[in-house]
Amino acid sequence: MSSVPESRNLAPAPGGILPATLREMLERLFRAADADGVLEICETALNRLGLQGTLHWLPPEADSSSEPGRLNLAIDPQTLQMLVWEGDIVPGQEAGAELAWLGRLAGIRLRQLSETGRLYESISRLAMAERLQRALYAIAELAATTHNMTEMMQSLHSIVGMLMYAENFYIFLYDPGSDSVRFQYYVDTVDQKPPAPDESYPLQDMRYSLTWNLLQGAQPIMGSVEELARQLEGRFMLVGPACEHWLGVPLLRGSQAVGGIVVQSYRSDTHYTHHDRDLLNYVAQHMQTALERREAHAELERRVADRTAALRATNRVLRQQVLQRQRGERLQSALFRIAELASAPESQQNFYAAVHRVVGGLLYARNFYIALLDESGQNISFPYSVDELDTGRTSRPVANGATEYVLKYGKPLLADSQTFERLASTGECVEMGAKSVCWLGVPLVWDDRVKGVLAVQSYSPKHIYDARDQELLTFVSYHIANALQRKQTSESLKQAYINLERRVTERTRALALANRDLREQIAERERVERRLMYETLHDSLTGLPNRTLLLQRLGQALQAYHADPNKLFAVLFIDLDRFKVINDSVGHLIGDDLLFQAGSRIRACLKTRDLVARLGGDEFAVLLEGISDAGKARVVAERIIAELHVPFRLGVKEIFTSASVGIALPGPHYQQPEELLRDADAAMYRAKDEGRHRAAVFDDRLRREVLSLLEMEGDLRRALSRNEFVPFYQPIVSLEDGRTVGYEALLRWRHPVRGLLAPGDFLAVAEENGSAESIDWQIFEQIASQAGTLAGAEGFVSLNVSGRHFRQSDLDDRLLNLMSAHRVNPRSLRIEVTERTLLENPAQVKRMLDNLRQHGVSIALDDFGTGYSSLSYLHQYPIETLKIDRSFITELAKANSHSVPVVRAIQVLADSLQMQVIAEGIEDDAQRQVLRHIGCRFGQGFLFAEPRPAEVWVK
Repeated sequence: MSSVPESRNLAPAPGGILPATLREMLERLFRAADADGVLEICETALNRLGLQGTLHWLPPEADSSSEPGRLNLAIDPQTLQMLVWEGDIVPGQEAGAELAWLGRLAGIRLRQLSETGRLYESISRLAMAERLQRALYAIAELAATTHNMTEMMQSLHSIVGMLMYAENFYIFLYDPGSDSVRFQYYVDTVDQKPPAPDESYPLQDMRYSLTWNLLQGAQPIMGSVEELARQLEGRFMLVGPACEHWLGVPLLRGSQAVGGIVVQSYRSDTHYTHHDRDLLNYVAQHMQTALERREAHAELERRVADRTAALRATNRVLRQQVLQRQRGERLQSALFRIAELASAPESQQNFYAAVHRVVGGLLYARNFYIALLDESGQNISFPYSVDELDTGRTSRPVANGATEYVLKYGKPLLADSQTFERLASTGECVEMGAKSVCWLGVPLVWDDRVKGVLAVQSYSPKHIYDARDQELLTFVSYHIANALQRKQTSESLKQAYINLERRVTERTRALALANRDLREQIAERERVERRLMYETLHDSLTGLPNRTLLLQRLGQALQAYHADPNKLFAVLFIDLDRFKVINDSVGHLIGDDLLFQAGSRIRACLKTRDLVARLGGDEFAVLLEGISDAGKARVVAERIIAELHVPFRLGVKEIFTSASVGIALPGPHYQQPEELLRDADAAMYRAKDEGRHRAAVFDDRLRREVLSLLEMEGDLRRALSRNEFVPFYQPIVSLEDGRTVGYEALLRWRHPVRGLLAPGDFLAVAEENGSAESIDWQIFEQIASQAGTLAGAEGFVSLNVSGRHFRQSDLDDRLLNLMSAHRVNPRSLRIEVTERTLLENPAQVKRMLDNLRQHGVSIALDDFGTGYSSLSYLHQYPIETLKIDRSFITELAKANSHSVPVVRAIQVLADSLQMQVIAEGIEDDAQRQVLRHIGCRFGQGFLFAEPRPAEVWVK
């Protein structure tokens, strides 16, 4: 565009200005570079026109209405300022026209300048867009190039330098895993200690630095040091040299900052603008994409390289495996061939040649020989030898060669010329025959002895044996040795077969004779076995089947019942009553005769298919098969009982006996025949308890009793281990005033399910299974530990000692040791015994009671009047107290009671013997008054107190 407008576009000039002056003014006006130049030229023109006044710009917000002495000439489109003339004199018509003409020219030029500015701004934006586009293209190309990271960062620096001032530039990346920062690229003209690109710096170490703030805020930061300090207010700490202006933008992955790009200026004339910030922020996102693509590409290349290396290693392993497999196949083929040769009907020489070919297929064996040691171990033979130089090897005595070295040590030898020289210098081995470059020999071993040597050798450096060849030949030599052994033994076997055939013929004749004798022996053995089998399954006395045969038949019947419940049967368990009395009175011979006849009578009461067996002693069992109900079994049992009730005639004696029979019927719960026999036995004992000479059937009630008994026995065992047995104490009081003078210890069982049990609920079972004594001693221990507290200074505690304890000769010592262990005063302890105890072993009982009495222990006779009540033992034993049984006390208060004279007699007897009397079982006051009237001073019973634990009485 020309700076001078065409004349047709201009307003006509006023006549007051000369044309030359007009042209000069127009040229200057249209050369003005900005609005101020237009103002200056207009002022010059006014001076030439002779108009007095001033020109100035009026801001857009000022009042632009015309006033006297002010004239609006033109408006600047760029700044919207008004060019105004102000003067003291209002211009005339001609001067006003000139001012208006000058204003129109100034307006034209201002519009030209505004349009030119817009064009320049558009061109500048277009140029910047082109540079930005070229920069983005360059960034995209960098992501796809093969440059290393340093070259890529240098290129990124150059790209940013194309867009803005970036002489000082760095890029940093953040690693969330280690919470550290790595300055991937750093260029600074002032910083003397730049960070290393391959070193990571903990983010906490640069807290409040500009880098830290850029990562934390994930927003661009720009400004001078003072401006940044105000922006960050308290979270700013300068690290490194102070710059004039600083601009940093984050590298974002989503909303998370993963790094940043920073440019900074140390020049006072170079500051960054908001346009630079937006431009760098925009470029940073493309740079982040390029970096991520580059990292993904590098990761892909690394994974491809790792995979390639893994495949290469796998391929190498596979090639090695293929080679090993090929060698293994050749070796296996060689071993199969050696095995075939061992059994092939070939001559010995052909066998050796075939072995040579097999070895030659595995390693270099052009020179090969086999050496064997004779039986004496003094000579070596060479049955096979192929050699380029030594054409023939003859047998020789054992010397000092390499073959002898292998035979001597029994291990392979791999030797070259230096090895032979070393062995020769020590005198261990010398090389015989032609000198070889490499020699390999392995021993041939069978029957745990070295019998020979297999050797190969090379006369050329091209063929050198190594440890692998040694290992291979050693392995093959084992199989060759086995083949040689088989070949050598085959000849011996042939001769042995000939000798064997001759011996077999001779032996056959001898065996024919022996076979005849053997058949006779077998027949005799079968007869003996049948006899032994019969004796094993039958009773030797009665000839009846025994328990073994009965259980076999019973098991078969039980299996048939489980298969078909209609096949009912019954088991009868028979026991002869009072047989022991008969056996002891008339002798065992008559007893045996009685058992024999009893078995015959029982057999006569049964059908043919039924089985009667003697179980032992006077016990028999019967298996009834094919019955319809339990009534049939009871009928047979009654028949047997009636038959056995008939007197037996044994010699000149007539013997009477009876039988008790238990009956058991099968059920689904029976799995073993022994279970049926056990329940029939239990039913038999029930019949005995009911009076003997009768039969009883095992029913559910009896089963429950048996199970309860078993459960009670198990509970007793567990109760002992859990210390469930405890003593309860019933006071013994003075009948006069009710004062407690002592206690009687009574056994109780704290059952975890059934509660508190008295001795009558379990003591009989405990005596049968042998745990009663252990229970007593457990109670004795507790009484001894509590007696001192209960008895006090003058009282006593009574404990009941049953007769079974007096069968032990050291009962008195054990009781005294127990008192000593618990520091119990013997005078505070009283032993209660029954009359039956005194009669079982009088001498031993008297000795122990005397010993206890001498140590201060009192003796009381319990339940007096219910036993033999012999007066003789009252003065023989050291008894101090008589306890009247409760059976006498219960009847005292009744009219015409016979108990009163008895109790009075006992009291008189005790007074005459200076013994104390204690009445048991006092339950009402009437009984107490009668006893006081008789003269009895002490008693115990529910009238005074029930038995309670020790802690109750201690309180």
